[in-house]
Amino acid sequence: MMKEGTLMKLSFRQVHLDFHTSEKIPGIGSAFSKQQFQEMLKLGHVSSITVFSKCHHGWAYHPSVANEIHPELTFDLLGAQIEAAHEIGVKTPVYISAGYDEKTARRHPEWKTVERNWQGKFENDPRVPRYQTLCMNTPYLDYLLAQVDEVCRNYDADGIFLDIVAERECYCPACLQTMIDRGWDPTDPENAKALGRETYANYTRRIRQTIDAVKPGLPVFHNGGHIIAGRRDLAHMDTHLELESLPTGGWGYDHFPMSAAYCRGLGMEVMGMTGKFHTSWGEFGGYKHKNALRYEAALSLACGAKCSIGDQLHPNGMMSPATYSLIGAAYEEVERKEAWCDDVTAVADVGVLSVEAITGINGHPDNIATTGAVRMMLEGKYLFDILDLQSDMTPYKVIILPDVVKISPDLGAKLDAYVAGGGKILASGDSCVDFEAGKMRYDLGCRYEGKSEYRPGYVNPMVEMKNMDPGAYVVYGEGYVVHVTDNGQELAQREASYFNRTLVHFCSHQHAPNSGVIEGSAVTVGSQGAYMSWKVFTEYATMGSLILRDLFCAIMDRLLGDRKTLSTTLPAQGVTSLMDQKGENRLVHHLLYASPVKRGNGIEVIEDILPVYDVECQVRPGKEIKNVYLAPQMENIPFTQENGVVRYTVDKLFNHQMVVMDY
Repeated sequence: MMKEGTLMKLSFRQVHLDFHTSEKIPGIGSAFSKQQFQEMLKLGHVSSITVFSKCHHGWAYHPSVANEIHPELTFDLLGAQIEAAHEIGVKTPVYISAGYDEKTARRHPEWKTVERNWQGKFENDPRVPRYQTLCMNTPYLDYLLAQVDEVCRNYDADGIFLDIVAERECYCPACLQTMIDRGWDPTDPENAKALGRETYANYTRRIRQTIDAVKPGLPVFHNGGHIIAGRRDLAHMDTHLELESLPTGGWGYDHFPMSAAYCRGLGMEVMGMTGKFHTSWGEFGGYKHKNALRYEAALSLACGAKCSIGDQLHPNGMMSPATYSLIGAAYEEVERKEAWCDDVTAVADVGVLSVEAITGINGHPDNIATTGAVRMMLEGKYLFDILDLQSDMTPYKVIILPDVVKISPDLGAKLDAYVAGGGKILASGDSCVDFEAGKMRYDLGCRYEGKSEYRPGYVNPMVEMKNMDPGAYVVYGEGYVVHVTDNGQELAQREASYFNRTLVHFCSHQHAPNSGVIEGSAVTVGSQGAYMSWKVFTEYATMGSLILRDLFCAIMDRLLGDRKTLSTTLPAQGVTSLMDQKGENRLVHHLLYASPVKRGNGIEVIEDILPVYDVECQVRPGKEIKNVYLAPQMENIPFTQENGVVRYTVDKLFNHQMVVMDY
């Protein structure tokens, strides 16, 4: 296990080369050519490529004592790929499928995990063509460790990538027997979860010991598809983090900025992993538009991460020219930008407390509130980080508690110290409401009365907003009745509908209109922050109500005031960030613009990138700026600096532009 703060140097331009090949396919690797392999890596501007020792089907792609070579492979494909890549200066981490091993699962069914689905039901239909997961609390772990040892001893690997691993609530014969031997009730899910945590920790510890016995310090990453906010213990079982986040593969374009905003605060190098596929992993013949990969690679840089693009090698071993032309379109640009993107620290005004970090559960339904908050932050052009319960809150000017944050004693103590030091809280929905005491925990300008009986209700903004005029706007979710205090300020009112929709009372197609009866306040500001009396972030993630975003932005601008570090006229779908490259004494302002559209059954596609002109920017750097220029063009641009504010205009933005401020 690596110590917190250990820093690994990752390559900026990595390819993750999947190679899951059935034993039913002949001629594995028969078309592999060292020259063609190298030509494709050069075409793709690739600096690191993850190559396969063992795939999900369970076969090795090299001669093996610890495993079995693929029955249709006649030579050492792994060794040939490593030799070819190293000859042209390309690194080669080695992939070993850990959680999936179909060959072994069929030979040793007693080693398979027995898990419950999200509904609590056990499902393992043997008629479904899918991989089966192996349990690390069985002799399978020793079998896997021998494979890892063999790769480390026999090959010049630049790292080890282990896939499909996580803490599992398992009820296989071995796990049941372990619980019984310990006197644990195996019908209690909490016992199975506790054993799952122990099993995973033992697995990662023994992997590290196995690697270090041969190549001490060799990088290792355990991939579970998502880095769980709040589980720093899991993250620091890796030497670095690879954030699997294929926008078209189910993650969407929201996921990566949210995950990166959390992971970059863990003191580890971070890599964003997208894919060249139109959909997701396992797709042969699927290709993104080049503009999509250009945008996704630039988004990684803007979020402080390195880049990884997933590909899948054809069973014959021939690299696809179409794929590496596609990848090269993105990585040629990344290569020219690397100097301004290494060893950076994100500048952030706002900390968003992750709901996932509070629950500790990957995929918890309430984490949709965090997603909604991230969307608002990105569209409102605020600089933010995602926080967990261990994060230092003191650097942030505002802490957001999205919708459902129950304040534990430990969190309460941190928030108490934070507001005592002058920090501001923005809470919504259940957050900051002490239901037992029937009051707000902090002075957010209101007193709590109870739940509203009307759903939906209406909000009447009383502040000027960027895009919306005064009116009664519907809000669909459950809300609370609060009243502004004597020392508070009311920024919006809550208006009731005539009635809730029932069999007896209904009006028109959806819901009753606003009645003119004011229930109380919808948004208030007090000495310690602001409160929005609906679950606004959940609603924005699910409904996309612009009124809530624009009202949120009006509140944020009021809370930040002249402490807001960055403002820009970039359109809503644009993304902006500010990175401090302290070793070079410069700030790097990233601006991106592309607009994903829905195609087919909800797949988000980027095809057209349109230029954006005359983007006005103002930055409060807290430092005297000596020079402002565009990178990588190395073109100076005019700027002014007055009263601590630097102003400049980006004449033309096409996909991604960096503005560098030397200090």
